[in-house]
Amino acid sequence: MTPTDAERPHRGTIFEEAARILDHQDAGAGQWILRVQAPECAQRAAPGQFAHIQCSPNLPMRRPLSIQRVDREAGWVEFLYKVVGDGTRALSQQPVGDFLSVLGPIGVPFRLNPERPLRLLLGGGVGIPPMIFLADHLRRQDEAGQTRAILGSEVPFPFRAKPSEILWPGLPDGAIATLPLLEDWGVACRLTSKAGIPGAHDGFVTDLARAWLNTLSPAERDQVELYACGPHPMLEACAELAAEFDLPCQVSLEEFMACAVGGCAGCTVPVRTPDGVAMKRVCVDGPVFTAADVFPEPA
Repeated sequence: MTPTDAERPHRGTIFEEAARILDHQDAGAGQWILRVQAPECAQRAAPGQFAHIQCSPNLPMRRPLSIQRVDREAGWVEFLYKVVGDGTRALSQQPVGDFLSVLGPIGVPFRLNPERPLRLLLGGGVGIPPMIFLADHLRRQDEAGQTRAILGSEVPFPFRAKPSEILWPGLPDGAIATLPLLEDWGVACRLTSKAGIPGAHDGFVTDLARAWLNTLSPAERDQVELYACGPHPMLEACAELAAEFDLPCQVSLEEFMACAVGGCAGCTVPVRTPDGVAMKRVCVDGPVFTAADVFPEPA
């Protein structure tokens, strides 16, 4: 069984590091890929966690960014973010070689259930990075062949898509575009968009997931667990999809944060617990929660 949120272990130590910018690439459509030298964070980060980053020496308020990749030996941490306001706009102007204060890793990560080895990763927009991190973790556990990923975006993807050479039976014809990085790892991946992106399925991530789940036998479906990150409407749809097929589902929530270490309680959301509904902090009680606990089925 997937542990309830009340049963999840407490977070580990959070480190503050003066992180040197190693690479900072404009990925198009207001999206940026940032890589920093942050060895303490890199050594301890787990899929689903994030870091709280200083965007500029002139801005005291940090911004939470999901971790996309880490290299524990080299000591770097990578993020994908989108410019949406003054903070991320200032961050996009920081050059390679400069230093940023990074707090991390923060939060409860995804929990893998060995009884559900067929993992379906669903990422939308800036919810894609935790799915990449989780896919990387799984392939390092020699579980790439049991991992499936569906990634969606309504703006051009921050990578050059290509036709997949990994067969994925049960998907509609024409859904062939994939993320090259996951393809190289041996992870079956497909892209979705309503923006007419070539090779991407014309629909939402849940549409493509539902099409695949409908082709599975009951025994095969019993092996599946969903993992999702993205905007609130997408996560709500993922929770509904999980309930429709009676599947466990973990979601990583996106929420505005001030301190990101549990002190201000400004990122609280209602979460169902064994003792009733309680207000939980997304930063340290999450960001990963059991989907049914934050998106309960209508009475």
